[in-house]
Amino acid sequence: MIICHCTQISDHDIRAAVDWMRASDPETIITPGKIYHALGKRADCGGCMPLFLDTMRQCDNLAVPPVLRGLRASRKGASYEGRREGHRVSQRSASV
Repeated sequence: MIICHCTQISDHDIRAAVDWMRASDPETIITPGKIYHALGKRADCGGCMPLFLDTMRQCDNLAVPPVLRGLRASRKGASYEGRREGHRVSQRSASV
């Protein structure tokens, strides 16, 4: 089935790209941009994106790699992006 008429991407192309990426790097995070890049194409109008994402989500190899699961939970006490508290201008003026 054709998913993207602008770039002629089929559901088979998306599944093949996901399988290829997972086989070449088991720890990669697969995104729509990476799939377009692997196919040598890029998004045009974006009208296909909901169907493109649904097709991606149906792929068995799309899941987040086990080594990357739970990273957010392990950072519970860490500050956001390693910044100290009060890094925003609005927070600095309030603390003065």
